[in-house]
Formats: sequence, structure tokens, C-alpha cells
Amino acid sequence: MDARDAELKKELNATLQARRELGEEYESALVDSFLEKVDQRIDGAVERRVRRQLAEQQMVVARGAKSPRPTDTWGERFGFGLVSLILAIPLSAIGGSLGDGLPGLLTVWAGIVGVNFVQAARSNPDLLGNRRRRAKDEDRWED
Repeated sequence: MDARDAELKKELNATLQARRELGEEYESALVDSFLEKVDQRIDGAVERRVRRQLAEQQMVVARGAKSPRPTDTWGERFGFGLVSLILAIPLSAIGGSLGDGLPGLLTVWAGIVGVNFVQAARSNPDLLGNRRRRAKDEDRWED
């Protein structure tokens, strides 16, 4: 567990403790505050990843290569799935408590499945039958 994970875990524990002390009337504000911190962390990670991928693609193109190398590795896919499962635990608790049980829980899991499906489709274009579009993209890079 790195320092950022430990910090996020401390934030979650502090939010849960504050909820116990302040009561249900502050639950929504506490959850919103925690989710804002999670969003900021995710945004920062996505921004760093996008910058890195753009820089790698620019270097490949500048060197005259025919196509940029795929940057999606098994480790990145595994990490994305692992982060999804880790975030699913507190999000399920929050969705179950705020969404009157099962409807809130189903909403949270629909979002988790949706995000993972989009990630899978992005990293595997053949998943949705995009072979024709991928072939056009490969031709474009070869020109």
C-alpha cells in the first residue's frame, strides 16, 4: 500500500468517524466531501496517464515509427480492475445506505460495471466489433 492509499484510507476512516459523531443529518455532506477527494485523486491519476501516453506517442511519431506502440499493458488492466474492486467496497456501503438498500447498491454496481466495460472496450477494440475502424486507424498511421 503506497502513501496515497494510506491517506485515502485515513480519509475514509475519518469520514466514517465523523458520521458516527455527527449523525445522519450530516451524512450526505460527509459522503460528498469524501467522494470529492476520491474524484480529485482519480482526476490526477488520469491526467498523469494521459500526459505520459501523449508524450510517448509524440516521441514515437517524432522518431518516424509507423505506429505508436500500445500503452495498455496487462499490469495496467490488472491495476484498473483492482482499483475498481477496492473502490467498490466503500461505494457499495455508501450506495446501500443512501439509496435505500438494494436500488442504491444496484446503481453503484451498474456504474462500476459500466466503467469496467468502457475500459475493456477501449483496450480491446475487437470486443465491440470495431475491426473495420481499427484497420482504418492502422492504415492512417502507416501513411
